[in-house]
Amino acid sequence: MVFQSINPANGERLAEYPAWDSAAIEQALAEAARAAPAWAATPLAERCELMRRAAAILRERREALARTITLEMGKLRREALAEVDKSALGCEYYAEHGAAFLADEAIASDAGRSFVAWQPLGTVLAVMPWNFPLWQVFRFAAPALVAGNTGLLKHASNVPQCALAIEAIFRDAGFPAGVFRTLMISSAQVEGVIRDARVHAVTLTGSEPAGRQVAATAGACLKKSVLELGGSDAFIVLEDADLDWTVQQAVASRFLNGGQSCIAAKRFIVVAAAADAFLSRFQAAVEQLRAGDPMDEATTLAPLARPDLRDELHRQVSDSLAAGAVALTGCRPLAGTATYYAPSILDQVRPGMRAYEEELFGPVAIVIRARDEADAVRIANDSRFGLGGSVWTADSARGERIARQLECGCAFVNGLVKSDPRLPFGGIKASGYGRELSLLGMREFVNAKTVWVR
Repeated sequence: MVFQSINPANGERLAEYPAWDSAAIEQALAEAARAAPAWAATPLAERCELMRRAAAILRERREALARTITLEMGKLRREALAEVDKSALGCEYYAEHGAAFLADEAIASDAGRSFVAWQPLGTVLAVMPWNFPLWQVFRFAAPALVAGNTGLLKHASNVPQCALAIEAIFRDAGFPAGVFRTLMISSAQVEGVIRDARVHAVTLTGSEPAGRQVAATAGACLKKSVLELGGSDAFIVLEDADLDWTVQQAVASRFLNGGQSCIAAKRFIVVAAAADAFLSRFQAAVEQLRAGDPMDEATTLAPLARPDLRDELHRQVSDSLAAGAVALTGCRPLAGTATYYAPSILDQVRPGMRAYEEELFGPVAIVIRARDEADAVRIANDSRFGLGGSVWTADSARGERIARQLECGCAFVNGLVKSDPRLPFGGIKASGYGRELSLLGMREFVNAKTVWVR
């Protein structure tokens, strides 16, 4: 197998890398195992300082890294620059707060002294996606490495240059050999790595089927796992919402990264009293989006990362149209050899349609009309996914009350769903389990060890 780096905007082949054989995998696993005890014993202050250096390198290489992201997976250049900045911020956050997050936690008991000590598990395997090829990795790696774990990265096969660039950042920051390694392996080789006794936990961000496979293997081996899977986030528009602001944020939330985000707004659930006014504004704004070279600042719609992703998206849209959905705009691939799909709105979406039941990963907004607030909440929760959701209303107290009713891991009021190093991030139901980021994210891959002293 060969990993190919292909520019989705024009189909140009950028680079190729052969998949590793069993000997190369064994070498990396052995290196991580050798590094683990010494890294865990390294003073926390030193681990934090190395993470600060990684953040500095991210900022120094900002332009080059953003260019690699854009060329390799098609993200708009300005969005790629923001991703590099966010990755650096995540490293700095854990370098600053690691000591507080990992401090012993005293608990009163019948002992003379009792406390919880937070100790690393060992080596954590990360199976990561292509849509945020730096941020997804750093939001795992920063807390895991500061906590004293070593990390192994199996990145998506279409972003090998990003994967190798991340390993280079940690190496050049001065992390000891073996503390972080990129594995150039196929999806078929992941199971063997999870089963290896030198791997102690696994985290995956990706599709629901991939999550089920990884979770099953980790469970069979009694290893900790964290899953962040797909989402079909509700975007609830109430009759008192500020429509100009709401539409602006609706476009940003749905079409950022070419619509290729787990936490993008996907189901626009609009109460009847606001539906016509919202949709007229929303359609006008969506039709202003322009596909083009993602390196060009004038471009506002990125390509999809691969041709197969565009083709599957169109099948979902076509099947939904055949079942009675209405195309307000777009709903077709754009002409040419690249992977662009027209910015689209599907109206009159109902239960049973693929657009209602499945995640649509691309620039297609799904509109579901609700009778009223209660019906909107019912529709929002009528999904097997539970990653994020948002509520748009002039009454923030009302919005908070509704947000508490949403069955998801992240609920926002008058703001688009996003990840933030300061806040826990993750989902429920078919969107996965466990949390990344914040204090909770750091404590996913540590042993909460009780120590009792007379």
